[in-house]
Amino acid sequence: MAAHGPLRRADERLGRAAVGHGPAGLTEFLADLGNLAVALPVLAAALAYTLWRGGRGALPRAAGAALAMAAVPALVVPLKSWIARPGPLTPDTGYYPSGHTATAAVAYGGAALLLVVYVRRHRWWPPALALLLTLATGAGLVLRGYHWPLDVAGSWCLCAVLLLLSHRLPARYPPPPRASRAPAAPDR
Repeated sequence: MAAHGPLRRADERLGRAAVGHGPAGLTEFLADLGNLAVALPVLAAALAYTLWRGGRGALPRAAGAALAMAAVPALVVPLKSWIARPGPLTPDTGYYPSGHTATAAVAYGGAALLLVVYVRRHRWWPPALALLLTLATGAGLVLRGYHWPLDVAGSWCLCAVLLLLSHRLPARYPPPPRASRAPAAPDR
């Protein structure tokens, strides 16, 4: 659907109309939020904090977020090759789905899902901040002409599934209880 058909034409019209709007420095900054060098340290800090704080289920939750981030290139790169959609400002292919959007969504979303556990009041702010950063990244990529709007939307859909799985699977399969250190009761 993204590679051919009426949705693609509408997407390209919308993308062409959006390119170049907004201050160049700001839109470039927003697009850069999806770079690995920016987004990955945010997730790494959340992973480190989660593991440091420990608690029940910290390791499975951290592993889920890390695996979701590792799944981004494993899913996005083959999809880019398979769909082979050209970019907005180039005839080169491999723009759908947006890897920068996927990186931002999983890194910021994963960090929010890890950190929200430790927030006592106003638990809405980590997910809200993650959503804001992810939306800003997508807007920057479209406004700079790096991606079509559907490239960004496709990544959001893909990453929503990744984040849901990374957050729900560790909760569904909790670690087995630890063995007690107390001596066993004698047999009667």
